[in-house]
Amino acid sequence: MEKPRRPQQVYTLVVEVGRRDGDGLPDKATGAALMCYASGVDEAEAVRETVAILKQAELAPLDVTGYGTLEERLGAGEEIDDEEQALMRRALDENSVIVAQMTPFFN
Repeated sequence: MEKPRRPQQVYTLVVEVGRRDGDGLPDKATGAALMCYASGVDEAEAVRETVAILKQAELAPLDVTGYGTLEERLGAGEEIDDEEQALMRRALDENSVIVAQMTPFFN
């Protein structure tokens, strides 16, 4: 008997990255925070996929904080604009990870 497939959802993640040769961060940066939208059947899968893709991109993920799905965030009273929702839809449609924003850290 086949298990029913769980639907993909999009999770909002903030990934803190450190420095690594070839990471493309500004010279004086000590790391960065990346706002990502990642698809997965659960948050753990979304985190695993995001970390794997960032490592392939020569980044050094240190910590991931999950902020939930679109429905969870709206249910918590967050306002999510059309542009952000469009990026989330794209992550779901493409079954991918979208890096929406990168904020470098400086000492």
